[in-house]
Amino acid sequence: MTTVNVTTNKNTVTVDESNSSVIQVATQGPQGASATDIINLDNAVNRSIVYYDSTSSSLKADASWTTSTITDGGNF
Repeated sequence: MTTVNVTTNKNTVTVDESNSSVIQVATQGPQGASATDIINLDNAVNRSIVYYDSTSSSLKADASWTTSTITDGGNF
C-alpha cells in the first residue's frame, strides 16, 4: 500500500450536500507544449508512425514510415 501525504493546502472547497445546485470547480495548472509543438506533423499521412530524425533533431510523422512501409506484406 502506498501512502501519500499532502502538506500544502492552497484552496478549499466546501460543498453543502443539502443544496442540489451544480458545483463547478476549476483551477489553472501548468500548461505544457501540445503534441503538435513537439512532433512535426506538417507532412503526416494516414497511418504515419512517429520517428526521430537526427538531421533535424526532431520527432516527425510523415510518409517515410507508415504501418505499410514497416511491414513486408503483413499487418500492423
